[in-house]
Amino acid sequence: MGILSGFIVILLLAVLLVPFMEVQRKGLISVAAVIILAMLSGIPAIRALAGHDLEYIFPGSLATGRIPIRIDALSGWFILVINFTFITGAIYGLQYMKAYRTQKASLTLHCISYVLAHAALISICAIQNSVIFLVAWEIMALSSFILVTFESKKNETLNAGINFLIQSHACIMLLTVGFIWVASKTNSYDFTAFTSFTRSNTQLTGLALFLCFLTGFAIKAGFVPFHTWLPYAHPAAPSHVSGVMSGVIIKIGIYGILRMLLLIKNDYVVIGYIILFLSIISGIYGVMLAIIQHNLKKLLAYHSIENIGIIGIGIGLGCIGIGKGNNLLTYLGFAGALLHTLNHSLFKSLLFYGAGNIYQSAHTVDIEKLGGLGKQMPHTSLLFLLASLAICGLPPFNGFVSEFLIYNGMFKGLQGFDKPMLSSFIFGIFALALIGGLAMLCFTKAFGTIFSGRPRHHFQQAPQEGHSWKLIPMYAVVLLILLIGLFPAIFIAAISKPLELFTHIQDLNNHPQIVKLSGSISMIGISAACFLLLTGLILLIRNRISNAAKQEPGITWGCGYAGNTQKMQYTASSFIRTYRKLAEPMLSIQKRKTELTGIFPQKGAQETRPYDKLEEWIIDYPLHQLKLFFNRFTFLQNGDIQFYILYGIAFITLVLLVPLAFDFLKGFINFLNTI
Repeated sequence: MGILSGFIVILLLAVLLVPFMEVQRKGLISVAAVIILAMLSGIPAIRALAGHDLEYIFPGSLATGRIPIRIDALSGWFILVINFTFITGAIYGLQYMKAYRTQKASLTLHCISYVLAHAALISICAIQNSVIFLVAWEIMALSSFILVTFESKKNETLNAGINFLIQSHACIMLLTVGFIWVASKTNSYDFTAFTSFTRSNTQLTGLALFLCFLTGFAIKAGFVPFHTWLPYAHPAAPSHVSGVMSGVIIKIGIYGILRMLLLIKNDYVVIGYIILFLSIISGIYGVMLAIIQHNLKKLLAYHSIENIGIIGIGIGLGCIGIGKGNNLLTYLGFAGALLHTLNHSLFKSLLFYGAGNIYQSAHTVDIEKLGGLGKQMPHTSLLFLLASLAICGLPPFNGFVSEFLIYNGMFKGLQGFDKPMLSSFIFGIFALALIGGLAMLCFTKAFGTIFSGRPRHHFQQAPQEGHSWKLIPMYAVVLLILLIGLFPAIFIAAISKPLELFTHIQDLNNHPQIVKLSGSISMIGISAACFLLLTGLILLIRNRISNAAKQEPGITWGCGYAGNTQKMQYTASSFIRTYRKLAEPMLSIQKRKTELTGIFPQKGAQETRPYDKLEEWIIDYPLHQLKLFFNRFTFLQNGDIQFYILYGIAFITLVLLVPLAFDFLKGFINFLNTI
């Protein structure tokens, strides 16, 4: 109770103090509030992971009923993930937002919204009352909207924010339908009513209820085809907000799905196959679109869809394990999903922070205009490289650990004799391998084009390394990435209590197969780390020898042509041209080409503009048809006041006549019944 009271007091103090503070102190107050809220919520979260759940029930009111606050192991895990990313985002944002100090009103709103978003996410993980849950969800949606639209004077930013807000409320509408459905049948808003409702009804009813919630939470998480808001909102937001959105805000959709899996008792095999195939499509489609992007932040946004797909594959695998009674399959699937939730929040937030350094230094995130930043921004270059290796799932980084668990689960599933499961897992293994390969292609393109080679564009001011207060949280994230990669057993043990909720097996850490698996992952990580250290030692010796020799600077040899070497480099588009040609039938790519003419042509250019084909089909086409339909009624707006008066008279007449018509119809039916 004391922790909860302190949480509310700190939240109110931050919201009330920020508007009255000087610009320099607004950010400090919000950072302090986020850290204190993280500490207060972190205490019960750590206790829950140790097996000591928290439960406190408020009496509530007639409208809400009792309001239970429950922090179990699943809530605790997500609260800790949320807290770490919000803290690093707040510290990074403190320096990042100094460039906008002249926008006092916007900064005030931004700081308040950041703290509110943090508090709302923690509340969502703890509250188990439908009405209050929706209130917290709405606060999260509105505060996120304000964070995304910080630069609201830009039309594309405002459009992205409105798109995000509309689809967020589509999500809220679906959740509301599900909550009302259960409440109307059980007369309770408590989440425990979900279990009793599904047990007392048919499996079809339970499946329909779960699909309602799955669709709502899938919109927030960014599963395909509910992802269309995500590639616009992430690039429009300030970089620390992009990191938080990709790192934890979309993960609240994953939390919602996992929570409903614990509450709604149904045919887990069917649910598992649905989630598995939805996730495979999301993973492949997300990375395919990421490769062809020219905007760095949009590229990273599509990779969020890809990684949500990987998390979903783990969840689908775990659900099939529950349905088949295979505890090892359940463990590996959910362990991979929970660990990848943390891993993705780390390397994706780090990548967005790196993109923020690039944007504030070069004033662009257009990959085609960047090049050679590795020499000017060595720290950002190194950090971006490490995050790129982690997101590609390479050892000894954290992405390898969670993906290895999911791969291992897939291969364990191949040992069964169930043909649908066998074919599904073969397809899943192929999909994960394809996603990993395409991710490496994408980040080779991104890192190589941005940080290697020579500058492709002349900037008025040479790009410089980011401030140390931007780099400190980035190095903190890298440290945790390496710790997970090198000592995975510690973090696998940390998620044993959340996994017990799904497997119902006590003392998972001492299970022989799990101990063996943890040891194997650790050995792979340590071996990879030794290889990297050996490579570093060789490079160090080479540099020492090279520095001792006499050096004379000169132009890089250009095959006998000492021309403009920046034009002789690969561009991002030319690097992935072969892939683009292969994938073009499945993607929407618009081309603009200026043909070379004359004997001595002066200019020639080709530009590709990628677009989301699913967005074209699901969003653009229906909206276009709706506009055409409403355009047929434009004759009603003819500007003639006499017609407008006539419309008013017709409406009033209709209002008066409709009740009379119903009474007449009712009387006529009664007359017929008496005959």
